[in-house]
Amino acid sequence: MGKLALHWKILIGMLLGLVFGFAMTYFDGGKTFVANWIEPFGAIFVKLLKLIAVPLILASLIKGISDLKDISKFRKIGLRTIGIYVLTTVVAISVGLVLVNTLQPGNGIDAETIEKFSQTYANDSGVTDKLDEALKQKSNGPLQFLKDMVPDNAVAAMSDNKLMLQVIFFTIFLGISMLLVGEEKARPLKSFFDSLNEVVLKMVDLIMLSAPYAVFALLANVVSSSGDPDLLVALLKYAGVVVLGLLLMIVFYAVLVTLYTGKNPLWFLKQISPAQLLAFSTSSSAATLPVTMERVEEHIGVDKEVSSFVLPVGATINMDGTSLYQGVAAVFAMQVLWPEGLVFSNQLIIVLTALLASIGSAAVPGAGMVMLVIVLESIGFPPELYPIALALIFAVDRPLDMCRTVVNVTGDATVSMIVAKSVGKLGDPKPKEWDDHLEEVR
Repeated sequence: MGKLALHWKILIGMLLGLVFGFAMTYFDGGKTFVANWIEPFGAIFVKLLKLIAVPLILASLIKGISDLKDISKFRKIGLRTIGIYVLTTVVAISVGLVLVNTLQPGNGIDAETIEKFSQTYANDSGVTDKLDEALKQKSNGPLQFLKDMVPDNAVAAMSDNKLMLQVIFFTIFLGISMLLVGEEKARPLKSFFDSLNEVVLKMVDLIMLSAPYAVFALLANVVSSSGDPDLLVALLKYAGVVVLGLLLMIVFYAVLVTLYTGKNPLWFLKQISPAQLLAFSTSSSAATLPVTMERVEEHIGVDKEVSSFVLPVGATINMDGTSLYQGVAAVFAMQVLWPEGLVFSNQLIIVLTALLASIGSAAVPGAGMVMLVIVLESIGFPPELYPIALALIFAVDRPLDMCRTVVNVTGDATVSMIVAKSVGKLGDPKPKEWDDHLEEVR
């Protein structure tokens, strides 16, 4: 795979992983072989990406803030970022609701199929854990997410990737304080973080050398460990509605990029494609964050002042793909189990609740399905039907999670371009390779 572009290498790895994983389901012991000898390589790759996520946020965000000459510019970047993220999330939920009400995927599910789903998944630990987590979230106050943003121990926050918002809060606090002590006193600390930023970005380049092989391992494991094919087929219409909505969001982002920045949308999608393919393979915006930052800064030309804030914040609070999925899944569950709840007022509540949940539950493990329970609870969905509703969704949750993570990452990159253009920080791409300085150490 020597001279192929990175996105082609990753795509080939994905296709081979899908074929290999599918083939292994037909061999005795095939699933066990994949789980024991293939999956660990994908897991190591994801761990490596998560390993550098916090150092990258620290170094990149502090460098971005400390490079600012005018602190009011940071406020402008912050307000525009949050505003655009809220707008795109509302668009995503609205697209999902229009599609699910028009195509009505829940109308073809009969009572026998519902019973089969209930027996197969309702008592699954993945479903029961999400219900328990949602009940904990329900007891929180409306401003709980603000409390959760502020760490009481910065080192403890940096030790847990789920506490990314706390890391961002501490980093912004530190960066602004560095500006306020003056350039001379802040210079030693700034030099340290500038150097750390370059080193961590080089680590991204090195990790990406193994990306094609890692996505092969990740997708082979996903396919070989998938559930009952007959049950998956029963949900094809629902899954198709979600995927159609996610594709429309990609088109929406491409149109925004073209109209506001003047860039070719195909060029934009090509530059961000390695991050999209990794998002699909890992189902994690946080794990993909180092690659997203590297692609946006070096291959699209967004200045670090912008990307270092917009992208980490987006990885934690911008869930366009997940929010669209909430809208479709909630209405789908009502179509199947609670048709009397399909009134306009409930759908307005879904828009508002899904928007707030996408911000408030950013640090919740398995946020997608937990958010769904919170949305269903807000519209008065019968509590005794929660396990059955989650069982219906759970069957195809993993492949849809992969798809919606692609949209989340694409949305982050789009907003970073728009904000950068609005403050005059969208320049020419300056890509770096892993071996740029190899001759110096030989």
